[in-house]
Amino acid sequence: MSARGTERTAGARPRPIRLGPRSIGALALVSAIGVVGFGWPLLASPDSGLAHSMDAPWLFAALLPLLVAVVVATIADTGMDAKAVAMLGVLAAVGAVLRPLGAGTGGLEPMFFLMVLSGRVLGPGFGFVLGAVTMFASALLTGGVGPWMPFQMLAMGWFALGAALLPGADRIRGRAEVWMLGLYGTVASFAYGTVMNLQGWTYIAGMSSGISFRPGDPLQENLTRFLVYCLTTSMGWDLGRAVITLVLTLTLGPAVLRALRRATRRASFEAQVTFETPGRVPPG
Repeated sequence: MSARGTERTAGARPRPIRLGPRSIGALALVSAIGVVGFGWPLLASPDSGLAHSMDAPWLFAALLPLLVAVVVATIADTGMDAKAVAMLGVLAAVGAVLRPLGAGTGGLEPMFFLMVLSGRVLGPGFGFVLGAVTMFASALLTGGVGPWMPFQMLAMGWFALGAALLPGADRIRGRAEVWMLGLYGTVASFAYGTVMNLQGWTYIAGMSSGISFRPGDPLQENLTRFLVYCLTTSMGWDLGRAVITLVLTLTLGPAVLRALRRATRRASFEAQVTFETPGRVPPG
């Protein structure tokens, strides 16, 4: 009779993608550049050249490789294995299919609730990458590729990342968690729409002077016009997105959360395997 070592899996809550030093640095860099990319027109002077719409696509194009760098850095930090890549692909494909189901109908985009729940269960690194990849896949699926696409990827990455950073990931469960996620999804849906409005508002011509962007004007005046622009042009769309995200989170959230957590446990992402030293087998 031979002795065999036994193995144990350690880790209370494994996550498919963890944030290592390089991935944190890449995420911070792309987020910082993203903030600059969204907000630079508000601080640009009329004669700087940055206030012209012809310059915007170059800035948009610079963001895409930075998003790819987040994925590469995450892989380099060994936080992503074959099982995590498989789950990332499956969830991104599901989200990409969900998005066009309500496109063009008052902002009814069911993919947002999936990003909230996935970010909550699978952690900040996975959430950001999943949000960005899902938006990229959706753009390819619907033909929505354009200078706005990197900004959509950034905004959706932040959207899922925010859900992952909510408190009580190891403590809050049940209806309290579902309501917390629903409220987050509601507020973040408006935030997503506002951020994307800022991306397009600065180079849309032909609007009334009361809501149009004026390069070089004081920041406070442009922000006031931007607020009026959001209220008059996209509030209904953002409201529809927020409502469907809240409703789907409250109704389907418990089941989806259980399914995601069950899949994570079975895959044992990032679980550390330790081996126990077997005892001596008595002779004879």
